[in-house]
Amino acid sequence: MRKSSILIYVVRHDLRVADNPILHHLASSSEHGFTHLFPVHIIPPHQVEVSGFLKTGEASPFPEARSEVGRFWRCGPHRARFVAQSIWNMKDNLVNLGNDLTIRIGKPGEVLKGLVQGLEKQGKNVSAVWMIAEEGYEEERDENSVAEACSTLGIRLEKWIDEKYFIDDRDLKFDTPQDLPDVFTTYRKMNEPLRGRPRPTKPRPSHGSLPQALGIDQIPSQPGPFEIPSSLDEFEEALLRPIESAVPKVPPSDESKSTHPFRGGENNAFNRLVYLIKSGNASLYKSSRNGLLGVDYSTKLSAYLAQGCITARQIHEELLRYEDGTDQKYEGTDGFGKGENEGTKAIRFELLWRDYMRLCTRRFRVKLFCRSGFRDDYSHKWRTVRLGNELAVGSPQSTIDETSAVLRRVLDGTTGLSLIDASQRELIHTGYTSNRARQNVGSFLAKHLNIDWRYGAEWYEFLLVDYDVNSNWANWQYVSGVGNDPRGEARIFNPVKQAFDYDKDGDYVRCWLPELGKVEKLENLFQPWTTPKEDWGRFGLTGLPMVEDPVKKIDFSVERKPKPFRRPFARRRGQGRGEGSPEYAYKPTLPQSPENSNQKPPPRYEPRGEADLPAIPRAGFRGGRGYGGSFRGRPPGRGFQGRGRWQQPVSDGEGMASQPW
Repeated sequence: MRKSSILIYVVRHDLRVADNPILHHLASSSEHGFTHLFPVHIIPPHQVEVSGFLKTGEASPFPEARSEVGRFWRCGPHRARFVAQSIWNMKDNLVNLGNDLTIRIGKPGEVLKGLVQGLEKQGKNVSAVWMIAEEGYEEERDENSVAEACSTLGIRLEKWIDEKYFIDDRDLKFDTPQDLPDVFTTYRKMNEPLRGRPRPTKPRPSHGSLPQALGIDQIPSQPGPFEIPSSLDEFEEALLRPIESAVPKVPPSDESKSTHPFRGGENNAFNRLVYLIKSGNASLYKSSRNGLLGVDYSTKLSAYLAQGCITARQIHEELLRYEDGTDQKYEGTDGFGKGENEGTKAIRFELLWRDYMRLCTRRFRVKLFCRSGFRDDYSHKWRTVRLGNELAVGSPQSTIDETSAVLRRVLDGTTGLSLIDASQRELIHTGYTSNRARQNVGSFLAKHLNIDWRYGAEWYEFLLVDYDVNSNWANWQYVSGVGNDPRGEARIFNPVKQAFDYDKDGDYVRCWLPELGKVEKLENLFQPWTTPKEDWGRFGLTGLPMVEDPVKKIDFSVERKPKPFRRPFARRRGQGRGEGSPEYAYKPTLPQSPENSNQKPPPRYEPRGEADLPAIPRAGFRGGRGYGGSFRGRPPGRGFQGRGRWQQPVSDGEGMASQPW
């Protein structure tokens, strides 16, 4: 009898069977030597709250999965539901291929040890562990814990290049992350024409082409105190149980108008892509991407890309079939066989932006989460508060109380700036809000209110269905003036004018702020406090904080633009996003917290060995006094092992251009 040789495939943000480099290699090569394939998805308790999976009467051995600054849940109900659907869809697809996906809870290294030891007790031999490498700090720590476990167990670990992006790592035109251009325009020009840059996709494995699956009775069970449900509905319920009540209670809206009603999973991702092309919406993308209402104004593929349900090159390849006229299912679509158009070109442009954000994470590493940002700016005095019992060090109690109240109004969508409030309500109800709205919310929180931008980044991490660590945190830096926007603090969005420009009839605001539905004039709708008091009763505005006590009042009328504000500093000039300049507004007048007024930059990092890296507290590296708490940096040498390698020296680079969400 042939001795077993089991490969454990640790599945993370690669929840698909098509264009999956690991599955493709196993299905197409006869030289891998494995008799069995054992795919495992491990739910990380530091990022996803797992107390809903506890057995009755048991307590969790893990701290709550809350963010460091705002103490929000790290993964909210919208994304939890989407991720559950995506995991289950991959499970179903693997079953259709003759295999399965096992789900476990715990620290990756510990889970792996338990599985290997459980298999060895049955006389089974685990020969290797494969996983796809990722850029995030926590993701890398998880990889290191798996590497340590493999070393202890004497098992070979191979980390594969993440191929879900537009341009393959092996085709980048620079050698190290430090060579990444400071502005996106330079990076784009290095890669144009984009239509010819992606590598071909890898086909979906055929049934029976993968190594044999383990029998259900051979798989070690989930250790206590947790238990894994056997159905998707029960799995979703367990994920949602501890976190659903944390979503703010706001007035109901017509959620049938949600711009993101989509379910997770590889199958749904591909169906969405085909719909975009067949309906003609892909060709209209460039002109429609700044919309606010409806399912068609942007691709809505971001959540699928974030979980690896679909790859950027799959999107590109399907566009090619339409542009080249090689797939008859698109024959009736306008532009079929006529080559690249402005819409499909713009989609590729945005996919390249997504690549750039991921490469920025490689270059700037833990700075992604530092208040000082990519720019290492320690001079700015952010207003901040620790919700709960922790207070901002050195801040007067009155300032803390005021900042806390203002922040709560922003998160709940009751500021009195209706574009901001509508976006926040939409986010609460649906887990999604448009790129245009996200930029306005970020600018308002950081530049109009001068509140620590990380509260916003963590709130989005909690509620966004399409949260992606690279895009979310880098873009919050961008709009807050500490990231790689060449104009930095000088770029300030005026949310009133933006409402007039992008919600011309007020439909978006009326949809998500039903309490303002009776307001007639747009100038009153977009700033309800401007409504004459004699009309408050008639319009049902009496008693509404957004009317009676707005967080901010902006002097704006439809007859004129706001007077530009000149900031008393010289700013660097450079090309920005390329979408036009948002209007300058005014200097924020809310009081600032004196916290960190004497903040100093961290000492220069000296490389250390992996064993000297600090242990992760509950997301503790994201907090601290402007430079990530006690964490000062990370050593070089992460790289990709096995299928191509890219060493990562420590970055001391400064900010650069970035893209919106």
